[in-house]
Amino acid sequence: QAALVESGGGSVQAGGSLRLSCVASRDILSTFNSYVMNWYRQSSGHEREFVASITRTHTANYADSVKGRFTISRDNSRKRIFLQMNDLKPDDTGVYYCNRNDEWGQGTQVTVSS
Repeated sequence: QAALVESGGGSVQAGGSLRLSCVASRDILSTFNSYVMNWYRQSSGHEREFVASITRTHTANYADSVKGRFTISRDNSRKRIFLQMNDLKPDDTGVYYCNRNDEWGQGTQVTVSS
């Protein structure tokens, strides 16, 4: 099984919401807790771009394009991070990846229709 596994993608209309999840199922707790965890996304024809990050102590950072609409969180006891995405826009369409250092998940597709 991959180190990072995303889920929760889907298709929604503009203005809708989705919640993505990423689990590091192979980690022991101390390993997971030591990492800054990130979400990235990649849309067709574009480079992969940073979306949000969260530290072990839950300090979050966001790309300007998602501030006020997306919320990153983590549950260290479950070795998971989440991305709550509200007020979705067609420009949010893409494959969303969970990341830490040089590890990447397989991605989950988010499609927002106008």
